[in-house]
Amino acid sequence: MTELVGVADQVDLGDQGTVDLQDHDRVDGASDQAVRPDKSASAVRSRRWRWDTSQMTARILALGGGGFSMEPDNPLLDDFLLSLLPPGRLPKICFVPTASGESEEYVADFLAAFGPERADASVLSLFRREIGDLRGFIRTQDAVYVGGGSTANLLAIWRLHGLDVALREAYDAGVVMAGISAGMNCWFEASVTDSFGTDLDGLADGLGFLAGSACPHYDGEELRRPAYRQAVEGGFPGGYAADDGAALFFEDGVLAEVVASRPAAHAYRVSLVAGNVVEDVLPTRYLG
Repeated sequence: MTELVGVADQVDLGDQGTVDLQDHDRVDGASDQAVRPDKSASAVRSRRWRWDTSQMTARILALGGGGFSMEPDNPLLDDFLLSLLPPGRLPKICFVPTASGESEEYVADFLAAFGPERADASVLSLFRREIGDLRGFIRTQDAVYVGGGSTANLLAIWRLHGLDVALREAYDAGVVMAGISAGMNCWFEASVTDSFGTDLDGLADGLGFLAGSACPHYDGEELRRPAYRQAVEGGFPGGYAADDGAALFFEDGVLAEVVASRPAAHAYRVSLVAGNVVEDVLPTRYLG
């Protein structure tokens, strides 16, 4: 687990080395509109975590909102994902657009955001499946990025094709799992989703890579926060909520850090204590 202590030029990660923080200090008075930084592979590698492959951890980056699909001119969260991947070559990133019904526009946006100067990008289609050995294919990736859409449909289709098993094996082997909205929800045991209509419902049928529940778009959609709090008050598993522009980074199932592409974005630990819903604001590092 990564422990962040105060503000320093570097953070000691023990067996995994250190990470430079000079490029990530928050500037007081910064506006919500971030300045687009250098997206070249060399620039991203300069901010990459130094890590030891002999001490591989299982890692998940769960975005409440943001990234290339919501902030095309603000690549801070996408850059952070790249910083988690092996240096010295273009990282292999597979986009899984199942939840959106494999929207062609969504796929095009992903390929533009992770162009050949930044990544060796691919797209896994299950609607027009061409890859027979899903387990072998996923294991060759450095990261899997799951797009937003219907959480319930995503889970059903993945299980039908056995992708849930392939992802679990790859996750345990060190492939980084990432995703936004439904792509945040899927990794948890439960989540709040609009998969069943315009109302928000609790879905206790996630993959369970992470304990508890998830709620994305906490500040971006008016009904998300009250729906999640009401669900937890009624006995739904507590868990984590994330604003648009905030992402939760887990190592071996434990929250290591919250990062954000917007100065005001945060994540929250939501739990039921003595019959009352408690919402703890988590320390958040602005990436700008």
